[in-house]
Amino acid sequence: MKRLWFALPVVLALALGLLFERGLDLDPQAMPTALVSQPLPDLAVAVLGTDGMASPSTIQGPALINVWATWCIACVVEHPYLNFLAKSVPIYGLNYKDDNDKALQWLRDKGNPYRFNFADKDGQLGLEFGVTGAPETYLIDANGDIVLRHQGVMDAKVWERKFAAYF
Repeated sequence: MKRLWFALPVVLALALGLLFERGLDLDPQAMPTALVSQPLPDLAVAVLGTDGMASPSTIQGPALINVWATWCIACVVEHPYLNFLAKSVPIYGLNYKDDNDKALQWLRDKGNPYRFNFADKDGQLGLEFGVTGAPETYLIDANGDIVLRHQGVMDAKVWERKFAAYF
């Protein structure tokens, strides 16, 4: 019986150590989405700054869809890199749960890296994508399918590690 009491904490400590070690290999920015390898949502949404509507399903890749908002502090951080990236990569914006006038002013002040922006005031398109917050960036392939999703700031390290090989 004494051996059992001694062995039990040792076994539990080993099990917890293995779980901890496996957790260190996980990427906290890797967010699964049911849409990976699926076509883009076919939902007509207002285009920011126009009277028109557009659907993500019409986007031909390779391209990025970037979820952003004026209330998002991390979006301010990533925006200069998106402006740089847009010189060679097609980027579409999904302005998430935001005020259209504020979003347009923000783009005038900080630059507009987007070919166009979906104005997702009510978050319906974000729901279709499985958005959990801003910023998020989705990679779209030549077939119009979502290849991967990144939650968090897009910067040079993230670009090189996850996205550059597709372009």
